[in-house]
Amino acid sequence: MEHVPPPAEELAFLDRELARLDARRSQLLIRRAWLLSVLGSPVAPSAAPPFAAPPGLPAAPAGPPRSAQNVLLTLGGLLLTVAAVAFTLVSWGDMGIAGRSAVLAVVTVAALAAPAALLRRGLSSTAESLAALAAVLMVLDAYALHRVAVPEADGRGFAAVAAAVLAALWTAYGLLLDRLRLPLPLAVVTAQLPLLLWAWSAGAGATTFGWALLLTAASDCAIALWGKGVAVRVTACVGGWTTGLVGLLVALVQSVSADGVLTASAPGALLLAGAAVAVFGAWRAPSAQAVAGGLVAGLCGVAAAGGVLRAEVGWDWSVPLYLLCGVVPAAAVRTSLPRPVGQGLAWASAAVTAGAVLASLPPVGMSLIGTVTQLFRVWSGVPDGGVRGALGAEGPAWSHLVAAPLVLLAVAGLLGAVHRFWERVLRAAGPVLSPGPGWRAAAGAGAVALGWAGLTALPAVLGFSYAAAVTVQLVLAAGVFVVAVRGLRGGPSGVGATALVCGLLGAAGVGMLSLAAEAATYAAFTVLLVVFGAAAVVLGGAAAPAARASQPVQSVPACGAVVCAIVLARAVGESLGLAGYRAAPVMLVVPAVTALLGARLRGRPPALPVELTGGVAGVLAVGMAVPDLPFLALVLALCGVLAAGTAVRPERRPVAGPLATVLFVLAAWLRLSASGVSVPEAYTLPVTVPALAVGVLRRRRDPQASSWTAYGAGLAATLVPSLFTAWVDPHWLRPLLLGVAALVITLAGARLRLQALLLLGGAVLALDALHELAPYVVQVVGALPRWLPPALAGVLLLVVGATYEQRLRDARRLKEVLGRMR
Repeated sequence: MEHVPPPAEELAFLDRELARLDARRSQLLIRRAWLLSVLGSPVAPSAAPPFAAPPGLPAAPAGPPRSAQNVLLTLGGLLLTVAAVAFTLVSWGDMGIAGRSAVLAVVTVAALAAPAALLRRGLSSTAESLAALAAVLMVLDAYALHRVAVPEADGRGFAAVAAAVLAALWTAYGLLLDRLRLPLPLAVVTAQLPLLLWAWSAGAGATTFGWALLLTAASDCAIALWGKGVAVRVTACVGGWTTGLVGLLVALVQSVSADGVLTASAPGALLLAGAAVAVFGAWRAPSAQAVAGGLVAGLCGVAAAGGVLRAEVGWDWSVPLYLLCGVVPAAAVRTSLPRPVGQGLAWASAAVTAGAVLASLPPVGMSLIGTVTQLFRVWSGVPDGGVRGALGAEGPAWSHLVAAPLVLLAVAGLLGAVHRFWERVLRAAGPVLSPGPGWRAAAGAGAVALGWAGLTALPAVLGFSYAAAVTVQLVLAAGVFVVAVRGLRGGPSGVGATALVCGLLGAAGVGMLSLAAEAATYAAFTVLLVVFGAAAVVLGGAAAPAARASQPVQSVPACGAVVCAIVLARAVGESLGLAGYRAAPVMLVVPAVTALLGARLRGRPPALPVELTGGVAGVLAVGMAVPDLPFLALVLALCGVLAAGTAVRPERRPVAGPLATVLFVLAAWLRLSASGVSVPEAYTLPVTVPALAVGVLRRRRDPQASSWTAYGAGLAATLVPSLFTAWVDPHWLRPLLLGVAALVITLAGARLRLQALLLLGGAVLALDALHELAPYVVQVVGALPRWLPPALAGVLLLVVGATYEQRLRDARRLKEVLGRMR
């Protein structure tokens, strides 16, 4: 293999780099030594270094830093400004009118003239400070002129004229001394006030204020486009956006609150004028601001037209009208507008559409959340008032929501058309829009979600009867699952996933809605069971390689089918008139079927979720049987049978086998307790002895088998019931025999290094000893002083804390010893 570059060239390159690094290191060391000498000597920091600075490094500072100079100049300007204000407001009465005017005039002229001389000498920072002082003095001159010359003039009107004059003067001054950075931006800021102050002084209404703000924004737009300097343009841009948006907000509020076409026309004209100003500014603005300008222009046009139409037809149909007007900006994309402006118009149309959708969602939420109320009125009968009564909302709550489903369905149809004719939409949009393929999937998903939402709200909005509403919702759920299966059968897709989520929400809603009547419950959950099952079967039967990724999704409808079966099983028990605990065995049909399905689906993704969901039914059955101990024992025994049957499968044996043992033992204990047996050993020992014999045979065949597997269940079958009985036995013989047996088992476990025998025997021995010693401990504690137990506890904690590390090592060693046991 040949080197690239050749070894000789690479070696020379490395030598050159090493030499350059050595030279650089020497330069840095020399510079560091000089800095240390400067910091350690009394010489001023501004002294020149005794040697020339190495190449590429900055020289030592030769004067005070610019930041310190700026701070000093700023403080000086502020002090002069405070002095001028104090002179004007406090010391004004100590001088005559001629003296006051002369002093202010002389100082102002001097402050205005000084920056010119300072700029010629190169003192720009000082010139800026004096220019700021001159600006403040001019404001004080205006105040003094009002108080002395025209005290009878209206303050707001005089302030408007003064602001206009000051803006003009500062503009002229900034253009004359173009090296000053403050006057021109200050003139732009001052120019925001004249029209607003004039409208205020004239007592104008909200619309006039809106026009004043909009005209100010238009002037700012012109300055931002053709102004001199970046600072002027940025200031004008900020002012234009601020005044323009406030003015348009005023117009929007007026348009929305108008109660007639004529009343809505004035703010509509203001909104259209704002749209024209936005387009004018966006036409020549940079790309980002052009998009924002197009967005504002589109929203203003929609608000103007929609406000006039809304005033004619009323609020009930206002959202569809605004949505209809929102299509117009999207149509303007094909005009000769610049591309960023067209993009802004497209975003405006999208924003109006999104707003219409959000405004139309409340009936969907009411339709879904209202079904939850049926959980508290199960089988209470068909409610009065149709589906609206079932949802807990009467007619007046729905009277103003008639247009909401139409809006959702219209937007869904629009998005569906975009998804279906994607290439045509791109060709129609031209170069203005260039969305990626993800936008097409988003359009399809949005079409499915909004279509489902509109159809979900339709029965309640139109006031369907209860039976018709349940039927429509069932058909809708089935249809959405068909869409989900079609979308997911070919692989993961946004449309399929969205349809699946909508189907689950719809199924939950119609399921809860059907709980009002017994027949509706059976019909709804039977249909849903069939729908869920069919969807799971179809998704699981995908054979194409690209469609196999949809098989994990099969678990969702499969688990949904199991949930429907659980509800149906509970309904059967209720229909048969069985008490809750007597209906528990009926519930166990569901885990029995899911166990069989799990064996049939072995190795497929839905197998484990289906079995776990069926296990939930078993837990519910146990909870239902708790009030009656005999039935609880029966249910636990049946659950043990199911777990034992599941343990036949090797992949489920590590969990199902011990679970079956625990369930059988619990069932036996509860059965003995329910039968009032006072000598449980007569029933448990015949089980323990053969169980231990089987464990011995198991250990002989498989020495690596765990002691818990071989002996745990057999020992627990006798030790635990005997321990419970011993705790309530007033005699001494049973605790003594139990303690001896537990001691023997503990010693055997320690001798044979069997974990199950050691832990079970030790735990039973400790609890049995605690039971026997408890009365004496209570007597001793009662005889001791009250301060002694807390003191002993404190000493114990101190000892444990002081030897914490040793105790931790002992615990680790004990854990290792137990871990080595079988």
